[in-house]
Amino acid sequence: MEKTSMYAQTATVVPSSGPPATHRPGPSDAVPAGGTRRLLWHLGEMALAMIAGMVLLGPLWKTAGAPLGLSGALGRADVAALVMATNMTVGMTVWMRYRAHHWRGVVEMAAAMYVPFLLLLVPFWAGVLDGDALMLGGHLLMVPAMVLVAVRHRHERAAVIRRSPAVVALARHWPSALALLMTVDMWVDPGVLSPWTMLVLPGGYLVIGMARRTLGGRGVLATQLAGLAVWVALTLVAVMVGGRTADWLVAFGWLAHAGWDLAHLRNRLVVPRGYAEFCVVLDVALAGTMILAILTTDA
Repeated sequence: MEKTSMYAQTATVVPSSGPPATHRPGPSDAVPAGGTRRLLWHLGEMALAMIAGMVLLGPLWKTAGAPLGLSGALGRADVAALVMATNMTVGMTVWMRYRAHHWRGVVEMAAAMYVPFLLLLVPFWAGVLDGDALMLGGHLLMVPAMVLVAVRHRHERAAVIRRSPAVVALARHWPSALALLMTVDMWVDPGVLSPWTMLVLPGGYLVIGMARRTLGGRGVLATQLAGLAVWVALTLVAVMVGGRTADWLVAFGWLAHAGWDLAHLRNRLVVPRGYAEFCVVLDVALAGTMILAILTTDA
């Protein structure tokens, strides 16, 4: 199901083949009523998309820059500011197009990311501003610029979006894509996580289950507590034995938890489907990087 634009009441989505289909917002598409509330909702989405862009793309710059000898340049404040603006723009662009915003609005929002930093680069290069002032000033100027763009386009209807089945499938399984992106740097530089990280595995389900009040079913709480006991025991054993045995136990613990995630993905009793899907992919990927690190060290 396609998302509607922030300000539109209906959106026409044209698939790669077949006739156009008109989508009317359902409960999952609900946006708070009222102009001001819709505007704040849109700006909140933009902020989250920008943060996601920084978190996901930041490690890629570091990973790609090291073998190219660009680590020093990427560490400069002016370059870092432009890289950050790029990361935020990518995240914002992906989300705005997914929400069926027109390209002109996307381009103007991208300008709101870059122009504040570009304006401050002149006094920075002149020695009037230091690196911290460049970063802080750029972010402060970015806020009113984003608001102006959002207000300017607040009455626009949704754009007609043509998407291939592959893009639709990727959007539907965005938790898997997010999990894979978060592990890119670990595949380049694999290592073994601390045994204590295994305590997070069952803990997340208990916390979310309590927040969603989904632990009250028959045997649900008992099952979650049993899982907690198993991974606590595995953690303590790994801490006590140490060495290579502990490394294998940690890798096995993360891989085994993928099966736990898969069971929750199928029954959907405790956590949302997206969270379980994210955890399956993340656990398998992290376990794979740890096994790679162990085998590489052995060699």
